[in-house]
Amino acid sequence: MQKINKYIQNTLVAIMMACSITALFSSTSFAWAKIEFIQIPILFIINFIISLFIAEDVRNSFKKVLRFEKRADKRPIWEVGVGMIFFFVQIGLVEVFFRSLMVPTLDGMPLYIIFSFMNAFLATVIYEEIFYPSLFKKQNHRNPIKK
Repeated sequence: MQKINKYIQNTLVAIMMACSITALFSSTSFAWAKIEFIQIPILFIINFIISLFIAEDVRNSFKKVLRFEKRADKRPIWEVGVGMIFFFVQIGLVEVFFRSLMVPTLDGMPLYIIFSFMNAFLATVIYEEIFYPSLFKKQNHRNPIKK
């Protein structure tokens, strides 16, 4: 389960990086940045493959920046960053593949950001239930409900 967890997080980080770079270049006037294969930008495919190789290092550098190893409370890294990863992956996917969804707003706030936030929250809760069920049992035993 630990390896699957690591691979999922690395893949999500790679998607996030590839989407960021692709979205950055898609709004430019460079013709090579807009070449697509089956509705998927070639730039995204290249960036995704490169990002897969460096995703583990990026994740570890975030752990160092957040001082994960030096904290007294050794909470799992998902409490610090998986929700953020889910959020930015969804934002990136909309900006690269579904640009038409960027138009609707809710009183000035882009609606895709609101939905991405809600989906990231739900995805984080589901992710926690799948990969960390024993953690919740430990937390419930630490702080029992007093009658």
